[in-house]
Formats: sequence, structure tokens, C-alpha cells
Amino acid sequence: MTSIEQLTPEDFDVFLGYLNDHLSDNGRDGTGYFQPLSRHDARFPADKADAFKAGMGIDVGAPGWRRVWVARDADGRIAGHIDLRALAERYAAHRCLLGMGVDRGQRKAGLGGRLIDHARQWATHTARLAWIDLQVLSSNTPAINLYLRNGFHKTGEIADMFNIDGQMFSYTGMSKHLAPA
Repeated sequence: MTSIEQLTPEDFDVFLGYLNDHLSDNGRDGTGYFQPLSRHDARFPADKADAFKAGMGIDVGAPGWRRVWVARDADGRIAGHIDLRALAERYAAHRCLLGMGVDRGQRKAGLGGRLIDHARQWATHTARLAWIDLQVLSSNTPAINLYLRNGFHKTGEIADMFNIDGQMFSYTGMSKHLAPA
């Protein structure tokens, strides 16, 4: 059984190592694309890593905030993660954007649903948010099905949003309304 805990800034470098390993699967060896990144450049960009880490120290509700939770296996290794962050648009502080990933050896074992439920509970009871939004590559049907099973609804699709490695990818938007706490 994995435990889920909030990531601290002190553990960020270990998390970044996990994240880069996770991204190395993107579009390779039979794994579909799950991030809008080239399979030749599937590393978390340094400028985004800096903003990611900085957001962990910003108060929820302020522009740029982010909260991250990691699931750890019995040996303490990161088995998956989920993060919620502020939307960039003004007047959208009642919503957040979800990002997540599950390590290749932990997929299809229910961890994704547990991570989503953990983030949903925090968003509802602690942050008192009204909506969780996300974007997913439209070709990533396992992720879309996971989100649908966990109460998200499709809100739209942008056709051919990305041209990655000579392939066109559409982007599906999804949202989940949170019941008031």
C-alpha cells in the first residue's frame, strides 16, 4: 500500500528526478504521448521547475500557488504524484488546474484514483475551491477514462493543438465541480 504525502521544497530535487524519469516514457517504446513534449526532449524544463518549486511556497489563492502530493511505495520511492495549481486568468481563484502522473510500474493498480480523491478532498475542504480543471492529450484514452471514472466531464477539445515529432495532437479539456464543504 502506498502512502500519500504533501511534497516539501526540501524533497523537490528527488521529485524532479522522478518526474524526469516519468517523462522519459513520453512517446517511447510503445507508450503513447501523455505530455505535449517531444520524445527527444522529454525532460521537465528548468524554468518550469523553478516556477513549480516557487509555487509551493505561495499562499493558496494568490497568483502562482501550487500544491503537490506524492505517493510513496513501501520502500519510500515516489510511485506517483498529483498537483493542483492556480489558473493564470484573473477572477478564476475559485478554480485550479490538475496535473498528475503515475510511475510505469504502478499504473493500472488504482493509484491514480487515490491521488485524484486526495487532491479533491484537499481542494474541497482545505482550499475551498469550486472546480478542478485539466487538459489532457486527446489520444491519451487511459487518462481520459481515469478522469471520467473520477467524476470529470469533457468540456471541449482543441483540434491539432500540438505538432510533436511530426504528429498532430488534439487537447481535451475536462472539469470536475466540487460539492461545497
